Amino acid sequence: MLIIPIKEGENIDRALKRFKRKFDKTGTKRMLQNRKQFTKPSVARRAQIQKAQYIQRLKDSEEI
Repeated sequence: MLIIPIKEGENIDRALKRFKRKFDKTGTKRMLQNRKQFTKPSVARRAQIQKAQYIQRLKDSEEI
């Protein structure tokens, strides 16, 4: 459970922004999206490898 203490005289928009940032850092939304639909381990592994290849290509292109 996330607790966001609101200081005296603090704007509610600022507190809401802190809440959203803290919520994103916990990864709850991402976890819920992953649980929504089952993905086979082989498909997840393939996606992970493709992501690693993409990042490696970006790093290689920066070195050139």
